[in-house]
Amino acid sequence: MAEPIILASGSEIRATLLRNAAIEFTTRVARVDEEAMKSALQAESASPRDIADALAEMKAMRVAAKHPEALVIGCDQVLARDKDILSKPQNQQEAFDQLTTLRGRPHQLLSAAVIFGEGKPLWRHVGVVRLHMRDASDTYLTDYVARNWDEIRHCVGAYQLEGEGARLFHRIEGDYFNVLGLPLLEILSYLTLRGTLAG
Repeated sequence: MAEPIILASGSEIRATLLRNAAIEFTTRVARVDEEAMKSALQAESASPRDIADALAEMKAMRVAAKHPEALVIGCDQVLARDKDILSKPQNQQEAFDQLTTLRGRPHQLLSAAVIFGEGKPLWRHVGVVRLHMRDASDTYLTDYVARNWDEIRHCVGAYQLEGEGARLFHRIEGDYFNVLGLPLLEILSYLTLRGTLAG
């Protein structure tokens, strides 16, 4: 019998990606104080990559502790501009401020996934995407935030590439699934090699 798969995330986009790939899974949201953990790791000079990986592992571990029979996929995404890490905007002004600091220069999205099972992390991956935002005007960014606030308020960097946010960029280097917050192809490869998925 195949091992049950649990996605330790409340992200509808991540769930949709797995569903579209014909993966049977259930969802359990991991209760993790992300901001406190992120702050502690930054105080220890952890790299953005290590922070994304640690948060993904913590989420997977929390859910796996209650479901030891399952393979639990924990995910996290970190936006890094140079050595700075941005968080989800708390209000429209903060979203505007984030966009103005990103425009006209590149930044990175680090999309981490850790699969927990048998009481330990079995697999991990951090996908990196480099994004180049065009130098949009203050007027456009103000209007963009107002029009899209309900969608972007939960997004690090205050944009969604699958929506109007695509207009903010002139070049993207990397896997689109990583932009959406899930290194899908790598997860599918691991699950297939493990025998959890038919292949």
